[in-house]
Amino acid sequence: MKAKQKGLVVSNKMDKTAVVKITTRYQHPLFKKYVVRQKKYKVHDPNNECNVGDLVEFRQCRPLSKEKRWLVTGIVEKAV
Repeated sequence: MKAKQKGLVVSNKMDKTAVVKITTRYQHPLFKKYVVRQKKYKVHDPNNECNVGDLVEFRQCRPLSKEKRWLVTGIVEKAV
């Protein structure tokens, strides 16, 4: 498991929580076709700084709620 990950904020409607999407691309071993996989994480944003479209860096932490186990460590790039 990675210590830090980067992803795109797709929702910030919850209080102190942002939904971050990570897109990974890999080549299928048999068919040699590139496959795109997407996964969404609920990330704790204590200061409500994240906006939709921001590129953020986050890390794993202790469980904060039923689905929230990640913490924003910084905003890499702000949305335009």
